[in-house]
Amino acid sequence: MASDRTSFCKTMAKLELRNLNKTYSSRVIPVKDLSLTVENGEFLSLLGPSGCGKSTVLRMIAGLEAPTHGQIRIGDRDVTQARPGDRNIAMVFQSYALYPHMSVYENLSAGLKLKKIPTAEIQQRVQEVSRILGLDELMHRKPGQLSGGQRQRVAVGRALVRQSDVFLLDEPLSNLDALLREQVRADLKQIFAGQQAPVIYVTHDQTEAMTLSSKVAVLNQGHLQQLDSPGRIYTHPANQFVASFVGSPQMNLLNLPCEGRYACLGDSKLPLPELSRIPPEIVVGIRPEHLRLAQAGEPFTIQGLVFLVENLGMHSLVSLRVSNPRGEPFIVRALLDPGQPWQHRELQLSVSLEQTHWFDVASGARL
Repeated sequence: MASDRTSFCKTMAKLELRNLNKTYSSRVIPVKDLSLTVENGEFLSLLGPSGCGKSTVLRMIAGLEAPTHGQIRIGDRDVTQARPGDRNIAMVFQSYALYPHMSVYENLSAGLKLKKIPTAEIQQRVQEVSRILGLDELMHRKPGQLSGGQRQRVAVGRALVRQSDVFLLDEPLSNLDALLREQVRADLKQIFAGQQAPVIYVTHDQTEAMTLSSKVAVLNQGHLQQLDSPGRIYTHPANQFVASFVGSPQMNLLNLPCEGRYACLGDSKLPLPELSRIPPEIVVGIRPEHLRLAQAGEPFTIQGLVFLVENLGMHSLVSLRVSNPRGEPFIVRALLDPGQPWQHRELQLSVSLEQTHWFDVASGARL
């Protein structure tokens, strides 16, 4: 695909969700009082596990579902009750949703013909999109003659030619194999880097969210957990859920007793952050990539016996059992050099206090 970043969106409109709620019954409330803003040119990913409400949010923005209460604004327009066709949005679906009996050119131009766009302008828009997406050689083929990646590019192209106020993408890469998903993800990043319109991308894949987005909204059980840049989501998770959901391998989250101004981890003591009140217990979070083999004399370490080694190629994911005088041993995982025989070894790992995260036991909130 060419790396030309020409913008297809001629309008400028930000998207606002104000206290958005969707209630199906007293027990089924997939979206709970959600408020956020996506500015012109921003790429926002809605990230969370299955059932967290992200697809319902997208469907409400698209007009496919009506909110129970709250407001949806595009630019200076309140579109909460507007029909889907009156919102000037473009949507890319997980299933591509291409017309199987139409050629690539006909799929790209179908929506424009329905809008009675002049033929000359339709040809100009389709040619521009085709050039950017590398579809020139495929224009006469039908979807059944295309690969998965090519079909996904046609689906994106059909959204781009509309020159919409907002782009919505609903897990567009989930049907692709791993290698193709990586390639198309890079394509999407280049395509949407030049857009003026807000882009909202639904995914449960944190790699997609972190690599594509300028902002990430992490959702869980209908609630917004954190809205921030990908870097801040990773380095300063707002709570224990975000810390556990973002990052692979998953962050070590250990419930530790406190003694004085220290948290006790096995035979080691980790100094607590500045707190107005010392709790009886606290949760410390340490990412596996932030643990390393300790050198002699290092003050803050974890010692344990290796019971599992998983080869990840560039690293070995090493799992240790760390003694816990108060109950079951702690399980700690670290990313270490893959060239070493770690199995059944007693290891001492160094903890960097600058890269630890502290959370409240009861609420899970960051301390």
